[in-house]
Amino acid sequence: MSNDGKITGAAIVSHHPGLMQTDEFRLTDGAGRDSDLIEGYKRLRARIDAARPDIIIIFDTHWFTTGYHLLAGAQGYRGNYVSDEMPWYLHGVPYDYRGAPEFADLIQQVAEEREVMAMSIKDPALPQHYATVNLVKQLNLTEQVLTASNCQNCESHHFLEMGAVIGEAIRRSGKHVVLLASGALSHKFNPIDWVRKSPRIFDAANVSSEANIKSDLEVVELFKQGRHDVIVDRFPTVYAKIPWEGLGGHYLQMVGAMGGRDCRAKGTVLSEYENARGTGNIHIWFEG
Repeated sequence: MSNDGKITGAAIVSHHPGLMQTDEFRLTDGAGRDSDLIEGYKRLRARIDAARPDIIIIFDTHWFTTGYHLLAGAQGYRGNYVSDEMPWYLHGVPYDYRGAPEFADLIQQVAEEREVMAMSIKDPALPQHYATVNLVKQLNLTEQVLTASNCQNCESHHFLEMGAVIGEAIRRSGKHVVLLASGALSHKFNPIDWVRKSPRIFDAANVSSEANIKSDLEVVELFKQGRHDVIVDRFPTVYAKIPWEGLGGHYLQMVGAMGGRDCRAKGTVLSEYENARGTGNIHIWFEG
């Protein structure tokens, strides 16, 4: 098997449900201006096109698993998505995309060699989650797509280990791969009866707390500098306690595949930093 596979790009990507609503809905909620994350998807799609991946891995912060890191290993997935979280708001989203079963098997093989708890699940009826479906739709993903789960009884170092497994599988595969960490930074929701500080719902002022805004913006600066070592070192004691979405499993697996704390890939901001029900959202691209 060829050993010239490589990561040709990576990104932290917002998937929040408001981005799936109509243009009119978003303009109304945005006080006359759309979320910049929408235009950010177009900027990100251009980066993906330039990276020319064979496979796109989505680290899905909504696919919670227990006891194992899982990979969606079927030939493909087709259906009509309705969210069990907010079915009145997010429903009727068709999806039809190709999987990457051989690559999922290779990741499982590397995991077994390293005694990391991971496996590929072949059942095409495996439920999908909007952290994957929204990206498939908004980014018009026609490439093979492999979704990786967010194992909820993992700590930061376990996510990094799984990322390293995926990085090794990429090297062995001979494939060009783009990694998408699908989720927010700080992920604390506003109460059900919250009152907006700004009439524009996407305004960062509506994020859950000033402390979380400050933390998120500090992290964005560290991303821009490529200081993943600082972020990784702080994760167990700082960011996991804020917390980030999915305890940061999306970012930690992504950066684990890119070298962990040794990664120095500098981030390019592709959208404004925005609120979504109190959570901090942004698109950031990292060259492979």
